Amino acid sequence: MNERLPPPAAPPRRPAWLPIAGAALLLSGLLVGVVASKLASSGPLVSVSLPPASSSSVVVRPSPSVLKAMRDLARLESASFHMERVIDVTEKQSRFFGLLESDDALLLVASAEVSAGVDLSALGPGDVAIDPAARRARVTLPPAQIFHTELDNQRTFVHSRRTGLLAKRDEGLEGRARAEAERTLGEAAREAGIVRRAESSAAKTVEALVRSLGYDDVEVRVRPAE
Repeated sequence: MNERLPPPAAPPRRPAWLPIAGAALLLSGLLVGVVASKLASSGPLVSVSLPPASSSSVVVRPSPSVLKAMRDLARLESASFHMERVIDVTEKQSRFFGLLESDDALLLVASAEVSAGVDLSALGPGDVAIDPAARRARVTLPPAQIFHTELDNQRTFVHSRRTGLLAKRDEGLEGRARAEAERTLGEAAREAGIVRRAESSAAKTVEALVRSLGYDDVEVRVRPAE
C-alpha cells in the first residue's frame, strides 16, 4: 500500500522590518566612517566638554596673611620681672572669752617671676590694615596684661615661725602667705612698669615680624586699656 508523504514545510518567513534595520545599520556605519576620516584629515581630535546644567561660583576672601601669622604667636610674653618680698602673716587668737590673746605668726621670704605680654589671639580683621602694592602695614595691638605670677620655690622659704603658748598652730598659714606673696608681687611688678615695657617690647617684635613678611612701611601701636 502506498503511503502519502506530507508536503514539505514552508521556509520561515523573515520579519518585514529586518531589511530596514540592516540598511539603517549599514548607513550608520558609513556615516561614522566618513566622520572619522574627516576628523583624521583635519588634525588631532579635540575633546569638548558640555557645560553643566547649572553652575555656581565661590568667592573666597581670605584674611590677611599678616593677621594669621601674628595670631599663630598667640600669647606673646614680652616682659619678665624677678621680684622679691618679705611677707609677714600673723593670726591673732583669743582665749578664755577674750581675756587672753595669743598669736600664730609666720615670716615668708618670697621670690617670684612675673611675666606680661600681649594676647595676639584677640586681634581682629579691623586691627590689621595692609597695602601689598605699597608694601605698607598698620597694626593695632591689644593692651598688654600680666599673664602670671609664679613663685620660685627654690628661693621662697619660711624664715621664721612663731606660735604662742596658748595659740593653735594653723597649718594653712604658709599657704595664705604664699597667696599673698603672689598677689602683692604682681601688683609691685605693675607699679614698676612691667606692662609698659611689655607693650613696647611686643610692638618691636610684631614690627620685626611684619617686616620679615615683605612690608617696608610698618606702623605698630597699642590700643589704650579700657
